[in-house]
Amino acid sequence: MGSVEEDKKVNEDEESPIEQVRLTVPTTDDPTQPVWTFRMWVLGLLSCVLLSFLNQFFSYRASPLTITQITVQVATLPLGRLMAGFLPNTRFSVLGHELSLNPGPFNMKEHVLITIFANAGAAFGNGSAYAVGIVNIIKKFYFRDISFIAAWLLIITTQVLGYGWAGLLRKYVVEPSHMWWPSTLVQISLFRALHNEDDDSKDEEENGKKKGTSRSKFFVIALACSFTYYLFPGFFFQTLQSISWVCWAFPNSVTAHQLGSGFTGLGLGAFSLDWATTAAFLGSPLVSPFFAIANVFLGYSVIVYIVIPISYWGLNVYNAKNFPLYSEDLFTSDGQYYNITKIVNSKFEIDYNEYGKQGHINLSIFFALAYGFGFATIAATATHVGLFYGKEIYERYKASTRGKIDVHTRLMKNYKDIPSWWFYVLLTVTLLVGLALTIFMNDQIQMPFWGLLAAAVMAFCFTLPISIITATTNQTPGLNIITEYAMGLIYPGRPIANVCFKTYGYMSMAQAISFLSDFKLGHYMKIPPRSMFLVQFLGTIIAGSVNLCVAWYMLTNIKDICHPSSESNSPWTCPNDHVFFDASVIWGLVGPRRIFGPRGNYGDLNWFFVGGLLGPVVVWLCHKAFPNISWIPLINLPVLLGATAAMPPASAVNYNSWILVGTIFNFFVFRYRKMWWKKYNYILSAALDAGVAFMAVLLYFSMGIEDKSVQWWGSDQHCDLAECSTAKHIVSPIPGCPAF
Repeated sequence: MGSVEEDKKVNEDEESPIEQVRLTVPTTDDPTQPVWTFRMWVLGLLSCVLLSFLNQFFSYRASPLTITQITVQVATLPLGRLMAGFLPNTRFSVLGHELSLNPGPFNMKEHVLITIFANAGAAFGNGSAYAVGIVNIIKKFYFRDISFIAAWLLIITTQVLGYGWAGLLRKYVVEPSHMWWPSTLVQISLFRALHNEDDDSKDEEENGKKKGTSRSKFFVIALACSFTYYLFPGFFFQTLQSISWVCWAFPNSVTAHQLGSGFTGLGLGAFSLDWATTAAFLGSPLVSPFFAIANVFLGYSVIVYIVIPISYWGLNVYNAKNFPLYSEDLFTSDGQYYNITKIVNSKFEIDYNEYGKQGHINLSIFFALAYGFGFATIAATATHVGLFYGKEIYERYKASTRGKIDVHTRLMKNYKDIPSWWFYVLLTVTLLVGLALTIFMNDQIQMPFWGLLAAAVMAFCFTLPISIITATTNQTPGLNIITEYAMGLIYPGRPIANVCFKTYGYMSMAQAISFLSDFKLGHYMKIPPRSMFLVQFLGTIIAGSVNLCVAWYMLTNIKDICHPSSESNSPWTCPNDHVFFDASVIWGLVGPRRIFGPRGNYGDLNWFFVGGLLGPVVVWLCHKAFPNISWIPLINLPVLLGATAAMPPASAVNYNSWILVGTIFNFFVFRYRKMWWKKYNYILSAALDAGVAFMAVLLYFSMGIEDKSVQWWGSDQHCDLAECSTAKHIVSPIPGCPAF
């Protein structure tokens, strides 16, 4: 009796201290399950290549669609089971290890590795490798050239650099039970649901309910419907991408179009019947919890429907009426498009004489305030996390260093760990290749060698604290504005140097955190660490290479890509690259001193830093003064202030549709049809993504290459005047706008 109680006590001591983990993550393991299988390699490589191809392909479209690992998670299950049912049991030897084409039933560990392989193809949730944006703006916005080898080295080193120190930080943010990484629990829930479908069916029968359609059948039906339907918003009836009834009601009113346009206005009443538009920029609304949707809705509504109208029509802040209400373009003071090529000299640096002739760069009020709220979000995140989570994070960090292990860490001891020298070698080699790139190809990327070292140091210093924040609060502060601001002050006048510094600093940290997050997923699912590392590393190399090849082909072969004429109705508008280019001009070419400093027009926006710092302090003091008011601590200023962080390039119709669909499924369906939601919600999301993706590729290769399109009332957006200025003293500031 005593020994049983003793065993029970040991098991209780090993339980995770996080309730969500105890409810979600299995505490058993079968070390004999094969993971390094032929099926894993085939489906993993196929998924990685397919996702990297599709995501890069979609990144140039007006409504970029990111195909996430959840789509692969769902789609590869029937394929894995099909291979397990039909492949022969042939055995063969590789490097002294005997392998089988079909070692038995398709198991969950294989499935996890395939999904992680695919996640590298989705650039760990970012869609495509961030550094591809540098190639895009060099070739299509600055109209310069970069060699394929320089571009490839830039992409691979920026994607891999953070892995070196991330591996060395695993003992602080992966192994400790207090570092629970909330985002991984969604995937684990889906894995368990997909692999225990029979259990769900039994539960339905026991509860007296008729057994419903299987997940696999539902996925195929939903995919077929999504695939077929996208013919309409994708080709025949493009008005479905943004239905803006205000524009229809007032076809000749600039103000009405500015209010009603879903793509270039405030989107008042605008909505979309196109999944690609709904899921663009913000991801699938079916995956986001309702609490997050509600916070985004509140922040979005305040900024878009209160702050922006007051600033534009009420106060005319920064002469806002001289420029379009919503635009990511850059303007001269009289509302003309700023000619960036004129202020770039032969050395790919700023020409101050030409800059003086054109004058200060001006932004639309939406774009300017987007930077202001970005400043506030960064500052508010630091203060909010420090005040509301600081003690908790510190306690969890102390717990991580005391050596206590939970059941998951104990079970992982059954597998060979990764030697530290793997990470030291990876970090050293990547740094050496990056240094060679900055020294021997400096004429193409501009960044000096010390810029690479400074970016690496900055990213390394931020990786551990931000990893702890992400692992405990599911918030991940970004370094993009900080890095470009710093480099713009230190090394102004060189746009490509600035974006390279931003990419090495921001992306190496982001990749490190994604790497650690996937390692935590593998930790929970009991995947051998060495298999995890090799899959992540190879997947990143393959995905980056595919991203570049797709980008190179499209930049070379699609006519007027990124700069389509207004008459062509082309989908290849490159919204992300326009914002990336504008950032290179603002922070790199012209520099923050001439935009946000004493020599620019927008110095007052720096006060947003102060507001962001102080805002959470006010909320925290109110919480301390009125502890019984339960809704005060729910005020999350980093989420509210950062609600419109994707705008631009995201537009109002993206947010409207995302919020509407997310509320329907994650509030109403979740509350009143919970069993349906549990069984089909993620399956539906994956099927919609996959159906749109396959039809869009088919449309491009069947119609797009030949530049075939349908021209009729249903192929227009009907909000043509939204980009016009309402300033009465300016005559046709934007081509196609009426003269006032």
